[in-house]
Parts: sequence; C-alpha cells; structure tokens
Amino acid sequence: MARSNTASPAPVTNLRETLFGDVPLARWCAGHAGEPWSTFTTAAACIDRGDQAGAARALQKVLAQEGLESRHHLQAWTVLRELGNAPSAAEAKHVYGVVVDVPVETGVDSVAAYEDGTARYLNYSGAAIVWEAPDDRLARVVREVLATGQKIATVIGPWEGARPELPAGQTRLSMLTPSGIHFGQAPFETLWREPMARPLIEAATRLMQALIGLDPKARG
Repeated sequence: MARSNTASPAPVTNLRETLFGDVPLARWCAGHAGEPWSTFTTAAACIDRGDQAGAARALQKVLAQEGLESRHHLQAWTVLRELGNAPSAAEAKHVYGVVVDVPVETGVDSVAAYEDGTARYLNYSGAAIVWEAPDDRLARVVREVLATGQKIATVIGPWEGARPELPAGQTRLSMLTPSGIHFGQAPFETLWREPMARPLIEAATRLMQALIGLDPKARG
C-alpha cells in the first residue's frame, strides 16, 4: 500500500536517515520482533561482547533469508564492512537502492527506490509517502531509477567512511550497494548538465510524480 503522513520537517529528517541502510545496528533492531530483527539483535549482542565472528555469522544469516527487504541487505552489509568483511567483486557494485536528494525552498525533497519494489518520497514540508509495493503499478519506474543508478555506480567508487551530511544547496545522487554508498553531488544545475546524472534525476522525478499521483494530499 501507499502510506502518507504530514508531520513536521524534523520527523521527516529522521525518516530520511533510514533510507540508506546505515543506521546504527542497535537502533535499527530496537523495538522489533520476528525476523530478520531477531537475528540483527543477535548480531548486536555479539558485537557488545566482542564476538565479531559471531556477529558476522548472524549477519550472513540475515542475508540468506528469502524475501528480505532491500534495506535489510544494506544494513547487514554496513555492519559486515565495519567488521572487516568485504563483499565479493560480483556483489560489491550491486545497487539495492537509490536515493536522490534535491534542495527546495527551506529543506530537501528525497526520493528513494529499492530493488524490492518499494519506494519513498519525503517532501521538505513534512509530508511523506511510503510505497510498500502491494502491486506492480510503480514497478517500471522503480526499475528505471535502479537501472540508471546502476550505470553510475559501475563507474564510480564507494565513499570511504560514514555517509557525510548533505551540504546546503547540493543535490546528491546516492547508489546503495554492499560495498557502501556511491554518490555524486553538486548544485542541481551542474548535475542536470551531466550526461550520466540527468537521466537519474529524470527517472527519480517520474517516480516522485507517480507517488504523488497515488496520494495527492502528500504534496505538502
């Protein structure tokens, strides 16, 4: 289904932080029951007691679970990299998600698409739409965003270290992979002129419009 809410900009800023699959592990699994949350909790407990090998085994079990949400893959790989476990060359550049951030007025609009078919639109005003892919209405445009992001991720390297804050006035295109976040950022006009960046911005705009079409109240 498509869920929408209108809140203050601060909660939407907090929601944006969950788009990238790099939330601290204890926060990611807090307050959740069932799988894969319980295995994430096991991994967190192993880390707390210094059992890095046990944590890595638990996270590999998360990755082996069928029907896993794309962000769970990204969360597991974020912690595995922190534990010194790198993905294989075949897996390293696989794009599980794409996030496009564009500065508008007094905030940022964010559009996210994931391999599992889900998508999110966060409006700077506090409005948000979460698409959980109950059907294939948005499947084509979600695939367009991912395929365009995959082309960019193939030719640029991952960011080393924690994801940096988005500077004011900068548009950022983020490709989320097991080897980390691959991103490019610049003023909107600069990226719009880039041959590889513009198709992704256009695809993300089509996804945003499709999400708004599902729930016009979420314009903000």
